[in-house]
Amino acid sequence: MAKPKAFVKKEKCLACGGCISVCPQDALLMRSSKAVVNREQCNSCSICIKTCPIGAIIWEAT
Repeated sequence: MAKPKAFVKKEKCLACGGCISVCPQDALLMRSSKAVVNREQCNSCSICIKTCPIGAIIWEAT
């Protein structure tokens, strides 16, 4: 079974950039003023999920 990957709920994202600055895989980027996860680069470490101050990043099955 594949590991779940981080997913950004765009309607909740405040575009603070906190998740982007902590991701060791550089798997997040800002697109249209919202964070987006590059699922190919995400290694499921959960640092971005723990860092998001409003819970806009969740696990999503792959």
